[in-house]
Amino acid sequence: MTEWDTNTLARIAATDDLHIAPFREDGTTYGTPTWIWSVVVDESLYVRPWNGANSRWYKAAMNQGAGRITTAGGTYDVRFHAANPAVNDDVDAAYRAKYANSEYLPPMLAARPRAATVRITPA
Repeated sequence: MTEWDTNTLARIAATDDLHIAPFREDGTTYGTPTWIWSVVVDESLYVRPWNGANSRWYKAAMNQGAGRITTAGGTYDVRFHAANPAVNDDVDAAYRAKYANSEYLPPMLAARPRAATVRITPA
């Protein structure tokens, strides 16, 4: 599995502007970019869908396994992986630290989004 360059990952961690676009069913057309929250834990990039596994982008990401993200001034071809559930507590802590002042934080820590945590790696 390819890992992020340290400088790129630091820029992504510092921004609150990540758009995710998994491939559509044809495997070549990108879906509509969706703005989502992202966090970095142990040198890995994670995201969660607000609606859990029912989220349209999540379903596409899990089915296609690839797409792109736009964030921190760049566009990156990526792969999507179901996160190991063992990382969820650390991802929760990262969400709490990064988005502490948001009214939307509690729903992102709920069971549905937690169960659908995604690890994103460079393609």
